[in-house]
Amino acid sequence: MNVSALLTSAGINIGLCMVLLSLYSILRKQPGNVSVYFGRKLVQDHIGRNDPFCFDRLFPSPSWIKKAWMTSEEEIMSVSGMDAVVFLRIIVFSIRIFSIAAVICIFLVLPLNYFGQDMIHKKIPSESLDVFTIANVEAGSKWLWAHCLALYVISCSACIFLYFEYKSISRMRLEYITKSAPNPSHFSILVRSIPWSAEESYSNTVESFFTRYHASSYLSHQMVYRSGTVQKLMNDAEKMYKKFSPFTMTSVVQNRKPCILRCGLCGGTSNSFKKLSNEESRHVEEKPSPARLDLDTSKKECASAIVFFKTRYGAVVASQLLQSSHPMIWVTDLAPGPRNVYWSNLWIPYRQLWIRKIGTLLASIVFMLAFLLPVTFVQGLSQLDKLQQRLPFLKGILKKRFMSQLVTGYLPSVILMLFLYAVPPTMMLFSTIEGPISRSGRKMSACTKVLYFTIWNVFVANVISGTAISQINVISNTKNVPTLLAKAVPRQATFFITYVLTSGWASLSSEVMQLFALLCNLFTRYILRSKEEPMTFTFPYHTEVPKVLLFGLLGFTCSILAPLILPFLLVYFFLGYIVYRNQFLNVYITKYETGGDMWPIMHNTTIFSLVLAQIIALGVFGIKRSPIASGFIIPLVILTLLFNEYCRQRFHPIFKSSYSAQDLIEMDRRDEQSGRMPEIHQQLQSSYCQSTLTHKKGKAEDSNHCTEIDVDRDVENIEPALARVNITSYSDNTVDINYYVQTL
Repeated sequence: MNVSALLTSAGINIGLCMVLLSLYSILRKQPGNVSVYFGRKLVQDHIGRNDPFCFDRLFPSPSWIKKAWMTSEEEIMSVSGMDAVVFLRIIVFSIRIFSIAAVICIFLVLPLNYFGQDMIHKKIPSESLDVFTIANVEAGSKWLWAHCLALYVISCSACIFLYFEYKSISRMRLEYITKSAPNPSHFSILVRSIPWSAEESYSNTVESFFTRYHASSYLSHQMVYRSGTVQKLMNDAEKMYKKFSPFTMTSVVQNRKPCILRCGLCGGTSNSFKKLSNEESRHVEEKPSPARLDLDTSKKECASAIVFFKTRYGAVVASQLLQSSHPMIWVTDLAPGPRNVYWSNLWIPYRQLWIRKIGTLLASIVFMLAFLLPVTFVQGLSQLDKLQQRLPFLKGILKKRFMSQLVTGYLPSVILMLFLYAVPPTMMLFSTIEGPISRSGRKMSACTKVLYFTIWNVFVANVISGTAISQINVISNTKNVPTLLAKAVPRQATFFITYVLTSGWASLSSEVMQLFALLCNLFTRYILRSKEEPMTFTFPYHTEVPKVLLFGLLGFTCSILAPLILPFLLVYFFLGYIVYRNQFLNVYITKYETGGDMWPIMHNTTIFSLVLAQIIALGVFGIKRSPIASGFIIPLVILTLLFNEYCRQRFHPIFKSSYSAQDLIEMDRRDEQSGRMPEIHQQLQSSYCQSTLTHKKGKAEDSNHCTEIDVDRDVENIEPALARVNITSYSDNTVDINYYVQTL
C-alpha cells in the first residue's frame, strides 16, 4: 500500500465521521428523538420535553462537544458510577502515553526509518508505506539505538502512568465501599449445593444449618426458585389452571352471552369472550391458604439460597470459610447486588459448573479457529499481487488506480469489522451458559473472551497472514514466535492503520448516532403508531473495553516499528473521550455497580501489550544484527514484569477480596452507633425478590415479607419488549400476581 491509498482510506473515514457527527448534532435537537439521545435523562433526571420550533434545530452545532469536555469526573461518577469513570481513565491513560510516543517517534524514529537506506525516494503520495517502517532500516545500522531509547521512554512512562492510575482507582474503590450507602449485598451471601433431605425442605435445612453454626450472626434467608424461560411458562400455565379449574367448560358455555369485540389483528368480530359475574370473579380471585402456598413453594425450591447476616463482617467471614468437610456442598459466595443478580443461573446445580466452563472454553476455541477463514480472506484482499494471481479476471478492474486503492486501503478492514460484529453476542451467550451468578460477572466473562478473541484474530492472525494450517504450525514452534512477529508486524502495520480508521473512527461515529435505537424509534412512531417510550440501555463494556485495549496494543507494538499509526490512534482516543462522556451523560443508564472491577483487566492487558512490544523489538533488533540494542531490551522486559508483580501484590487484593476486616468492622460500628442497623435488617427482608413466589424465613421474622416491586424478567438489553411481573405481598401470607406485557 502506498501513501495515496492510505489517504484515500483516511478521506473516506473522515468524510463519513463528519457526516455522521453533523447529522447527530441535528437529530439530537429534534423532539421526536429525545427518547433515543436522552434516554438516561428521561428516566433518571426526569427532564421535560421542549417542543417550540427554532431554526437552530436545523443546523449542526458543537455544543454537545463542549458539554462533554467540560463535565467533571465527579459529575460522571454521580451520574454513571465508578465503572464509567474507570473506563474513561483507560482512555485518558492512552491519550497521555501515546502523546509522548507520538512526539518521540514522529520526530526521532520516523525520519530514521525513512532515510534508513540509500535509495532514491519517490514523491510522497506514490511512496510505499513500508519505507516509513523499521523494515527500511539497514541491518547493522548504528541508528537502531534511537528505537531502543524510544522504547525505553515509552515503557517507563507507561509504567509510571499505570502506577498512579492503579493507586488512584484503588483509593476510589475503597471510598466507594466505605462511604456508600448500606448495600444489601454487604450483608448477604449466596449458598449453593444445599444437601437434599427427605425429612425437611431446603428452606428448613438452611435455617437449621445456619442457626446451629452461625447462631450469633445469622439473620434470615430467602430460597431461590427454579427459573428460566421454560420454567416461567410452566408456572404461568399452572397458576391459570388452578384459578379456572373450578369452572367446567359446559357451565362457561351455557352462561356465555354474546359479546361483540373487534379483533386486533384482522379487524373481525368475536363473541368468544365472557365477563365473569361478581360471584365468579370473587371465586377466581380467592387467595390460597398459607398451607397451600408453603406446599407450592416448597416444590419449586432449588438447592440455592440467599442468606442474610446481622453484620457485614459476619457475611464476609461466612462467604470465605469452607462450610463443610465436603467441598462440593454448602458452597458460599458473596451475593451480588439486588439489581445485579442473574436469577436464571442461581438454580443451576453447582456440580454442573465445571462442565459448563470446559464446554464454553472448547466452544470459544472452535469459534476462534473457525474465524480464521474470514481473516485469511481479508489478508488476501490486502495483498494485491496474490489476489490478481488467484483471481485473474480482476486484473482489469484492479488496474484502475482508485479501485486498487479502495481494495487495498479500505475494503479489508471494513470486511473484518463486519465479521467482528458477530463476536460479542456469541461470547455473551457462551458466558451465560457458563453459569455466572451476577450480570456483571457475565459481562466481565464476555469481555475477557472478546478481548482474547480480538487479540488473536485481529492482531496475531493478521500479522502471521497465512492459512489456518500455517498458524497452527506457528503455535507448535513457539521458539520462532519472536522472529516471526518481528518479520510480520512491520509488514502488516499498514493494515493496522486502516483498521484504526475504519473500526475506530467510524465505530465511534455510529456509536454516537445510535443507529439501531434511532431506527427502532422511527419504526415505533411512524409504523406502529404506538406511544413513545424512553429507550434505555446499559453500557456495553464487553464490546468497548476490548476495542479500546486492542487499539492500545496496536499502539505499543507499532510505535517504534511503524510510527505513522500514532496520529490516527490519538485522534481515535480524543474522539472516544468526547463520545463516551456524552453517552454516559445522556444515553446509558447504570443498573448495577461493580466498583471498578474492570480495572485489573485493563492493567494486565496493558502490561501484556508492553511486554509483547518489547519481545517484538527484541526479535527485530536480532534480525537487524544489533546485539547492543537487543541486550538492552532484556532488562526492560524483566523490569516490566517486576513492576506488574509489585502492582499485583500492592493493589490487586483490593479488587479481589473487596473488603478488609478493619473497614467492615468500622462500618458495622458506625451503623450500630447511629441506630440504623435495625432499619437495615428490615430492608434486607425485601431487598431480593425473584420473579416467582419469594419465601423468606429466619430468626428475625417467620413470614413472607416482600414489598410491592416491579421486576424485569431476565432481560437486560432488550428494553422495548419487556415482560414484567407485579408482585404484591399481603400480611396474611398471600400473593397476587398480575402480568402485563409491554410490547414494541
